[in-house]
Amino acid sequence: MKKEATNITETGIGVEECAINRQQPHWEKVFSNNCSRFGDKPSYPGQKAADIFEKEGKMKILELGSGQGRDTCFFASKGFHIHALDYSESGLKAVKEKIDTMGLSDSLVPLVHDVRKPLPFENDTFDACYSHMLYCMALTTAELEFLSSEIKRVLKPGGLNIYTARHTEDPQYMTGIHRGEDMYEIAGGFIVHFFNREQVKHLAEEYESFEIEEFEEGELPRKLYLVTMWE
Repeated sequence: MKKEATNITETGIGVEECAINRQQPHWEKVFSNNCSRFGDKPSYPGQKAADIFEKEGKMKILELGSGQGRDTCFFASKGFHIHALDYSESGLKAVKEKIDTMGLSDSLVPLVHDVRKPLPFENDTFDACYSHMLYCMALTTAELEFLSSEIKRVLKPGGLNIYTARHTEDPQYMTGIHRGEDMYEIAGGFIVHFFNREQVKHLAEEYESFEIEEFEEGELPRKLYLVTMWE
């Protein structure tokens, strides 16, 4: 069997880059085959984020890893203006079609983008950033550090970053194929980066304050952190 190409990160832990790079076409295929892979109802963190945004007057929202838009559509229905980024063209096509059907196309700016690259926005552009399970995708710690810094850069003073990530108490942690760090390729071919609390604290170091809530989602159930960081 041919061995995967491996990159040694600053932590000294091998990361299988070839496996990680296969995730984009994998997600493209998944979204192409099902226009509502995760359903159409808003997630719990999406509903909670909307409440916080509304209470704090945060109307211009950056959503990263919008997928097929179950939370994007909910945000639009609540009157927010959303820039939705995903590296799946099929996912963003589904989001746009749903938003158009709702008659809210003016509320959405869809953009294909890989979050491992700099965000294509000026400093101080957004009131808030939201992402559901993007942080726990196939992103190394170094890439997550870069992403958190980029989000902070594009947030206005007083902005906030809300994200979710599966954590190490999740029943699928340390199952499947180890792909480096705390990343495992689980059933279905998805690579998940499982977080612990130290990882959350580390990524929040550039922010003024943060809080963590634990919640569950899905049939396993998946166990996740809901993290809110204030700029």
